[in-house]
Amino acid sequence: MTGLLEWARRIRELGILLALGLVVLVTALNNPLFVSGQSVRDLLLNTSLVALLTVGQTMVVLTRNVDLSVGSVLGLSAFLTAGAFVRHPELPIPVGLAFGVIIGAACGALNGALVAVGRVPSLVVTLGTLYVFRGLDYAWAQGKQINAGDLPDALLAMGGGRWLEVPYLVLITLVVIAIAAVHLHGYRSGRELYAIGSNPEAAVLAGIAVRRRVLVAFLVSGAVAGLAGTLWAARYGTVDATAGTGLELQVVSAVVVGGVAIFGGSGTVTGAALGALLLTTISSALIVLRIPAFWQQAITGALLLAAIALDRIVALRLAATLRRRSRGVSA
Repeated sequence: MTGLLEWARRIRELGILLALGLVVLVTALNNPLFVSGQSVRDLLLNTSLVALLTVGQTMVVLTRNVDLSVGSVLGLSAFLTAGAFVRHPELPIPVGLAFGVIIGAACGALNGALVAVGRVPSLVVTLGTLYVFRGLDYAWAQGKQINAGDLPDALLAMGGGRWLEVPYLVLITLVVIAIAAVHLHGYRSGRELYAIGSNPEAAVLAGIAVRRRVLVAFLVSGAVAGLAGTLWAARYGTVDATAGTGLELQVVSAVVVGGVAIFGGSGTVTGAALGALLLTTISSALIVLRIPAFWQQAITGALLLAAIALDRIVALRLAATLRRRSRGVSA
C-alpha cells in the first residue's frame, strides 16, 4: 500500500513540474524577459506567501478538514503586528515574528477546538471564523492604514532583501516547507495525520488521538498564517483591514492542484507548494501573453476540477489494485 501511494505521489508531482515547464517554455518563447533573473525573483516572491500558507492547509486537509479562515488570520496578524512595530520601532524582528505566530496560533486553536472538541464541520466553523476574524480586523483598524514609512527599516529590509540573490521571504518559506515535510514523513505524529484522513474510524481503533491531532493541525495552520501575516507587512509595507482578502481560495486551490487529496489521507507539502508555484506562474504567464483576466480564473477553476477528478480516479484504481492483491493472497 505504501509503495503504491508513493508511486502515485511521485507521478503527481512530476506532472506538476512538467506542466510548469511547459507554461514557462511557451511564455518565454513569446517574451524572453519572462525568464530573466528579476522576473524569476518576482515570481518566487509572489508565490512565497501562498506557498507558505499551503503548509498549514496541507496538514488540515490531510485530516479530511479544511481551513477557510487563513486569509483573515493573515490579515489580522498583519495589522496587529505592523501596529506593534509602529508603536515600538525598536522591537526585534524575531519578537515581531513570534507575535504574529502567537496571534495566528490563537485563531487556529479556536478553529481546532470547535472542530475537534465541538465536532462542528470544519467548513462551517472556518467559514464563520473567516468573517469573525475579518470583522475583528476591521474593528481594530477603524479605517486606518499603516504605511511603509511608519514601519522600521529592519522589517522592510526583511521583506525586500536577498541572500545570494534569493529573497529572504522565499528562503523562510523553503525552511518552513522543509521542516513540515520532514515532520510529516519522519515522525509518528505526522504520519498519524495521513492515517486519520485515510480512515478516521480505523485511526480511533488504532489508538490515535484523533481529536488532539486535528486540533494541532488547525493550530499549526493558524500559526503559519500568523507568520505569513508578519511577512505580508514586511513584503508590502502598506497594511489595512483588507490584507489577505480572498487568499483562502488561492491556498485551497494550490493544495488540491498540488496533489493533496481533498478527501484526506494523501499528499505532501512539497506538492502543495509546487501547486502554488504553478498557479502563480500561470497567472503571470497569462498577463504576459495578454490573455483576459476571465481566462485566468477559468483556467484555475479547470485545474482544480481536474485535480479533484484525478484524485478520485487514483483512489479508485489503488483500491481496485489492493482488492486484487488481497484476493491473490487469500487464494
